[in-house]
Amino acid sequence: MIRWHGHSCFEIGNEDEVTLVTDPHDGKSIGIKPPVVAANVVLMSHDHFDHNCERIVQGLDKKSVTKAGNHNIRGIPILGIASWHDEEEGKKRGQNIIFKFEIDGIKFCHLGDLGQILDDAQISKIGEIDILFIPVGGTFTLDAAAAWKVVKMLKPRVIVPMHFRIGGLSLSIASVDGFLEKAKSDLVVRVGNEVEMTKEDLPEEQEIWVFSL
Repeated sequence: MIRWHGHSCFEIGNEDEVTLVTDPHDGKSIGIKPPVVAANVVLMSHDHFDHNCERIVQGLDKKSVTKAGNHNIRGIPILGIASWHDEEEGKKRGQNIIFKFEIDGIKFCHLGDLGQILDDAQISKIGEIDILFIPVGGTFTLDAAAAWKVVKMLKPRVIVPMHFRIGGLSLSIASVDGFLEKAKSDLVVRVGNEVEMTKEDLPEEQEIWVFSL
């Protein structure tokens, strides 16, 4: 199961009732609804207010990951890969952690607030992935054109755009439209707020899953 809570915050759960949440925000600070979610694992790509609100996530036994390196929590292998939040090696916005993790045989990669084009070493560390969460809104992250360059490098089976302008959002970033305009329309699937799937359900041909609140 994948559920979107707006911005870069996704809830991903498996059959063993382990739930992982990425880049939680408090809602109020960015003009949208706060996430209502409980989790065992919280991944935070960097320490900016719209990605680091650990307290919003319920769960007495939750563990948070904020650093690069190998981690294993509740049976979920997690790899954190150092990257930059901007195209000037962090001089403008600092470091960002890319997270690759595997749940129920599905390989996920959440790029956080990636602001650079990936280098060969980062691509090698990420390796094969099934579902890619990628920022597309520009200003603070990759824009639509740069996001497509990264997609072509990583070749995921499913592309999930994130960190784009939606109704109420107070951040000055672009909508998802510019990213989708560069794709074949028949590859775009509007999935609503939540998707239930197994590895066998993943598409043979690359698709773009657009979530909504």
